[in-house]
Amino acid sequence: MTIAATDTKRRALGKGLDSLLPRVHPAAPAPTLAEPEGGKPREIPIDQIERNPFQTRSRMDESQLAELAASIAANGVVQPVLVRPLASGKFQLIAGERRWKASQLAGKETIPAILRQVSDEQAMEITIVENLQREDLNAMEQARAFDRLAREFHMTQEQMAQRTGKDRATVSNFLRLLKLPESVQARVESGELSFGHARALLGLNQHPGIEKAAQRVVSLSLSVRQTESYVQSLLYPERAKKEPKPEPPVDPNVREVAERLQRVLGLKVRIEDHSGRGRVVIEYASLADFDALLEQLAGD
Repeated sequence: MTIAATDTKRRALGKGLDSLLPRVHPAAPAPTLAEPEGGKPREIPIDQIERNPFQTRSRMDESQLAELAASIAANGVVQPVLVRPLASGKFQLIAGERRWKASQLAGKETIPAILRQVSDEQAMEITIVENLQREDLNAMEQARAFDRLAREFHMTQEQMAQRTGKDRATVSNFLRLLKLPESVQARVESGELSFGHARALLGLNQHPGIEKAAQRVVSLSLSVRQTESYVQSLLYPERAKKEPKPEPPVDPNVREVAERLQRVLGLKVRIEDHSGRGRVVIEYASLADFDALLEQLAGD
């Protein structure tokens, strides 16, 4: 494989964290502790680390966090967190918030961390990339993360796509979710509606019944395909087809007689029986079929 092909593949998969994390130069002053050579992990007091203000995850499963805390209490933190030095002498978390919180729950005083000197833009980018690659974010969290990149760092959709390894259309679709009413966004964030459901409901963006439609989708547990059909029926009620009425059960004896007549006449036969009374319907497709039927019934 050529170097060019390898580079193309890397861009398609998204940047790794290492490419976004320039190492601190040995001459750079450390806020409290000496920086080990080679950027090796070092133990940093947990109370000296501040939460990442660019964190895109708004929800965290408490039961999973408790499980991680139990694992850390027994085995320690396997993967170091990433931090950057602050002018105050403390550190700011870049990546690894779950490990940091779980370590606090586990009663740890220190946590292994790798120190990096990065800008606000790089810190936010790293946070988004890490979460997107781990697929920890729900659709609304991703939408708000891309929106922050656009508003605060003036990135185009193309630039955001390149930085996160997603295609431009995907970035655009996430951003469109922010046009949904807040109540619908809340359903997406809670997991009641998937990204696919939300995309389908976007067709009703200017429709007064979008919130009611979202509630119906949830209450009936409609699939994404069913939601798309439902949205189309609301947008174009004149095109909506009436659902066919279920056919009443047919007595096996009546069905057998109808099949015998079909074999004899060579035409489709339907018998409508109601407690011994009813009618026999014989369908023909042409005048030739009709003449043949008359000949069989009249004997002429």
